[in-house]
Amino acid sequence: MSMIVDPQEFHISIRVAELVASTDFYMQFLGVEPKDRTARYSTFIVPHLRLNLVLLVNDKGEALDTYSLYHLGLGVPNRAAVVESYHRAKAAGAEIVKPPRTTWRGTPLHELWLRDPTGYNLEVYARLTPEELAEMPADQEAIYLVPGTQPPAERSNG
Repeated sequence: MSMIVDPQEFHISIRVAELVASTDFYMQFLGVEPKDRTARYSTFIVPHLRLNLVLLVNDKGEALDTYSLYHLGLGVPNRAAVVESYHRAKAAGAEIVKPPRTTWRGTPLHELWLRDPTGYNLEVYARLTPEELAEMPADQEAIYLVPGTQPPAERSNG
């Protein structure tokens, strides 16, 4: 039994280092304009995700602890959507932490990791189909989905 009766929306509120830069980043990341935008916060309502995201200014002016929030994830339909998200993020100037790849250890996923202007990690992922799971290599090493994006050491070995 769920602790919460009939949840309708997921609300996340995070402090950011630069409100304007973070607002611009999340407008592109989520594909929506802020519902509300002030000098202290920006609110994004994303109906198809049932998400209410609020970005708040850093009142203390101290460095934000981006280690505590390991990452936020956004699921997309398939491998092609992960790859297309990479190209769009790159064109928008987003920081790419890990380029698109298929990983097998843990939960097998197609994944792309980005970093927002504050330093929070964002994972864009798609779950593997049964057919894709059947393609798992014996060594379970990651497969990079865009040629030339694997780390240099792996490029020279492959």
